[in-house]
Amino acid sequence: MFKSRVFTLYPDYFPGYLEKGLFGKAMKEKIWSLEIVDIRNYAEDKHKTVDDTPYGGGDGMIMKADVLARSLDKNLPQDEKIIYLSPKGKIFDHNCAKRFSEFESINFICGHFEGIDQRIIDSRNIEEISIGDFVLSGGETAVFVVLDAILRFVPGVLGNVNSSKNESFENGLLEYPQYTKPQIFEQKGVPEVLLSGDHAKIKDWRLSQSEAITRDRRPDLWEKYKKTKKN
Repeated sequence: MFKSRVFTLYPDYFPGYLEKGLFGKAMKEKIWSLEIVDIRNYAEDKHKTVDDTPYGGGDGMIMKADVLARSLDKNLPQDEKIIYLSPKGKIFDHNCAKRFSEFESINFICGHFEGIDQRIIDSRNIEEISIGDFVLSGGETAVFVVLDAILRFVPGVLGNVNSSKNESFENGLLEYPQYTKPQIFEQKGVPEVLLSGDHAKIKDWRLSQSEAITRDRRPDLWEKYKKTKKN
């Protein structure tokens, strides 16, 4: 079973849509699990304070190191992977999702305010991950994105084992266009090659479409792909 755990100030956000559809079915079948830890429960003062002003001054508040440390230390076995969703982290991508899916268990810290005390990040060997160059009101939204991407690689979660192999980014390219019934829609048909039954031609067409779309929309991916083809 792939185990995931989320440390958050807003436990009611979860499991959200992760208990629906294929993810929900896989959860019921114990292919993966989700545990939610309320960080606020580990504050020891009567007001359940989880944040304080930053040393050195500045705007905003910082999540308190002692409170977060207690929530982690009382719930985590040693050496489990911990990820902090942070705008200053490494960009999360397809390969990162595959790498994380290979862990037996993974833990997420949802940041708030201006972030968390750096000493927690350093002492617990926490990996910082960002889902993009923008700022969210909290890490919960990012956790949904990251977990969604990871779970698609966990064996047994997707109904079709080939689905994740044929998606965008799997071979370094964006996905080719897809079509389904009806064959004629708003006076537009389907590319003839897809009706030919010639699987070799269909494969070549899909590759050419993926290459064209990637070259046009993601020059950065196209340059990487060209280097891969040369090797």
